[in-house]
This record gives sequence, C-alpha cells and structure tokens, in this order.
Amino acid sequence: MDGLDTDTDDTGGAGGVPDGYAAELRAKREEKDEFLAEHPQSPIPPEHREAFSGLDYFDPDPASRVEATVSVHDDPEPVPMETTAGNEVRYVRVATFAFELDGRAYELHGYKQRLEDDDEPVFVPFRDKTTGQESYRGGRYLELHPDDDLVGGASVTLDFNLAYTPFCAYTDTFSCPLPPEENWLDAEVRAGERDWSPPA
Repeated sequence: MDGLDTDTDDTGGAGGVPDGYAAELRAKREEKDEFLAEHPQSPIPPEHREAFSGLDYFDPDPASRVEATVSVHDDPEPVPMETTAGNEVRYVRVATFAFELDGRAYELHGYKQRLEDDDEPVFVPFRDKTTGQESYRGGRYLELHPDDDLVGGASVTLDFNLAYTPFCAYTDTFSCPLPPEENWLDAEVRAGERDWSPPA
C-alpha cells in the first residue's frame, strides 16, 4: 500500500523532488485510507471502521526524501528482532544506508528474512524522536523495492514520507518486529504516518 517508487532518482521538481510528487503522495494516502476503511483484510477492528475517517499524516516534506549511499554486506549477519508478541524473529542485515537529515549524518540498516528471495523488499524498521509521541510507540517501517541488486557505493532514495505504521498498532491480532537499537535515530522524523488511536 506504500508503493511510491523510492529507488529511482527522478528529480524533475524543485529540491530534487519529482514533479507532482505531493499530489501522488496524497493519492497514495487516500488509497491506503480506503483500504483500511473498507477492505476485508484491513487491520482496523470492525467495530471502529464505520467511524474511521483516515489516518493522520505529517505534511509531505521534500527534505525528508533523502539520498543514501549503500554499503552492501557480502556476508550478512543475523539480527534477531523482538516482536510485539514477545517472541523473536530472525532477519539478516543485508545493507547499510548512510544519509544526511537536517545537516547531520545518520545510518539505517536494511534487512531480509530470505536472502534467496529476490522479490522480498529490503526492510528498514526505525525509531526516531517522534516514536511514542507523534508516531506509533513501536516504531515505523520503510520498504525498498530495488529494480536490481543493491550495489556498494550506489545511491538510493530513502523517503520518510512513506514511513508507515505496522498493522500491530491497530490490533493485537498481528505480531510485528520492533526496530533493533541499531536503527534508532537520534532525530525527529516528522514525515510519514502519525500515530493512530481508536475513536472514543
């Protein structure tokens, strides 16, 4: 549901942002809100769907769409991640993304569960200074869908406007990985989805 292309450098607009980007982002958000409100597989509990009027989002922010330099891990290390259900799931660290946000340097790591699955997206869970305040207390996710294998030294786009809340925020039916400490950002990422709470 978060399907804007985050992996190509189509910089047709001001500040390195493609023309029509904000309109495309809003359209994707409307599509997701419709899914959450109406789809049988929506994680919104049925008793809350009638009153559901859409998620809260931070405003589209061109500065939160950053270019990151890729470091590829040729011998990926396993990274156990705690989940909201209390158990652990095993991922492997396949890449590290170095970038700047508000003039400061940061890194986030990308993971996979199945190295042999070329169609599996690169999973980038993270926490930031909005976590538990303006965004979901369990952190948020990014997913990258590279057209080709990641290459060390290459540049990819990390678009925090696409940061989304995992389904476990809406119902305990889902168990979701929690971002490992190495992906906790000492930064305020005021982009993407805000926290959701059921209507009173």
